[in-house]
Amino acid sequence: MASKQALREFQSRLTERLQAARTSGGAASWLAVEAGASRLLFPLSHAGEIFAWTQVRPVPYAHEWFMGVANLRGGLFGVVDLAAFSSGGDIPARSEVQLGQCHLVALNPLLEVNCALLVDRLLGLRTTDAFAASASPAVGAPPYFGHVYTDAAGAEWQEINLQALSQHPAFLSIGV
Repeated sequence: MASKQALREFQSRLTERLQAARTSGGAASWLAVEAGASRLLFPLSHAGEIFAWTQVRPVPYAHEWFMGVANLRGGLFGVVDLAAFSSGGDIPARSEVQLGQCHLVALNPLLEVNCALLVDRLLGLRTTDAFAASASPAVGAPPYFGHVYTDAAGAEWQEINLQALSQHPAFLSIGV
């Protein structure tokens, strides 16, 4: 029970910080997440509400990375396993215990796509001050890849343009 309360408090603090970062303007700000083995940065202007893992109803004849649909605060959202989508479905299935530790990051309603991305971990907020270097995406990278940032510890973070992702034909084609 204590861990559920701690999770609620963490989510509450993160939501407050997201709202403050959106209204303060200034330097670029991202929501930092981990999906599979990848460290990713979602622009705050593209990210919507964050949800704890909830039951997802599978959809027949869909790619493995499209987990199904979920009821999130009364809205029907498609749920995409971002790690599986990025790797072409080449990741091991998660257990129920592992899924219970995951989060769903809804896309901003302004993007007009009722979709939530499954991420393994929330890692907080980042600004450009958190990084020592940046580079353009690699040649041949998906069009929704933004810059690659390197933090002081040498870890690389891939920026994901959620607006470009939400309009990418492969992302919109859930059927096999």
